[in-house]
Amino acid sequence: MATILSFAAIFPLNTLGHYIHWHWFYISVANLTVIILMIVTFVAALLLPFPGRRRRKENQ
Repeated sequence: MATILSFAAIFPLNTLGHYIHWHWFYISVANLTVIILMIVTFVAALLLPFPGRRRRKENQ
């Protein structure tokens, strides 16, 4: 339990978040980071081959 509490002190959670403003579009930096990481993960899942796919082709 003490380990979890020591990690909580790394990020100050009592401050205001940072926001990006572009015309009518507002988004927090944290949410934008999560969205970008989800898109990168999705694209990587589409482009990277499945593990074992090469082995199945060799056995046929």
